[in-house]
Amino acid sequence: MVGNDIVDINEAKSASNWQRPRFLEKLFTTKEQFTIRNAETPFLMVWQLWSMKEAAYKLYTQQHPSRFYNPKGFECSTEGAISMVRFKTFTCYVATQITPYYIISEARLDVQPITSKVIKFKNTTAKAQSKTIRNTVLKAAANVFGVSKTHLKISTSKHGVPSIHVKSKVQPLSLTHHGNYGAYAFC
Repeated sequence: MVGNDIVDINEAKSASNWQRPRFLEKLFTTKEQFTIRNAETPFLMVWQLWSMKEAAYKLYTQQHPSRFYNPKGFECSTEGAISMVRFKTFTCYVATQITPYYIISEARLDVQPITSKVIKFKNTTAKAQSKTIRNTVLKAAANVFGVSKTHLKISTSKHGVPSIHVKSKVQPLSLTHHGNYGAYAFC
């Protein structure tokens, strides 16, 4: 199982004011707020923690199919080489990459290989981005699983959790997009 989330840094700069009153208090624990305020670049730390929470939420909902909003319930720990996110009794590992253009986080239950890719979109409409990312996933999955694209299908559960159907087997899938970037991850 895997969860991912991407933040387009330019989109976050132009579309969100993380410094507005109560923004941090609504989304982040006291410990996370301390981490943000003491970070070398608070803006990047806000969006790193947010992407970690989102990736962990997507992983959690693969295990526990449901939809809910509780960002403060997912607490991030960025100390040491491996970041972790906890929600109640659920714990996952999160790998985050920060580039000049985007922040991408991938969550997993254990250290396992995954197939993932970041995509820079040519078109900014949601429909075109969805089509692009799904076609890219199918091409990659066909290569990884050694089957024709005709033997693959992407579906979404009633809770919004995507998966890849490889013949009769179901593989966990996570999709994300924000601004000019998207990404997929599957294992």
